Amino acid sequence: MTNDPLADALNTIRTHEIVGKDMCDIRPASKIIREVLAIFHKHNYVGNFEFADDGRSGSLKVELTGRINDCGVIKPRFAVKHAEWSRWEQRFIPGKTFGFLIVSTPLGLMTNEDAKKEKIGGRLIAYIY
Repeated sequence: MTNDPLADALNTIRTHEIVGKDMCDIRPASKIIREVLAIFHKHNYVGNFEFADDGRSGSLKVELTGRINDCGVIKPRFAVKHAEWSRWEQRFIPGKTFGFLIVSTPLGLMTNEDAKKEKIGGRLIAYIY
């Protein structure tokens, strides 16, 4: 039994990228993992992914593109105000436009850039670069 399925999913993706694989299976699948993968896909960090229902929690089959240097969850889930984005970006991202944070906001999951445009804060979920 896993305590943090998102952390396990991002660790699986990162280790498969390091080894050079072009596909990986993520089990168990959840809504938050699918939303994070949709953000990764939108920014071309992963290819297509598909959900396979097995009658339990299901699994995700993810195409890897080889663009991920590092990704992971942020624990504890720090609360960020809309005026504090630069401090948290410096802490988790190596460069100004190199990677992004995924944040849970009242408008749903989005990147730190989208949250800055909307002028809202939220809770940090994950990072990728």
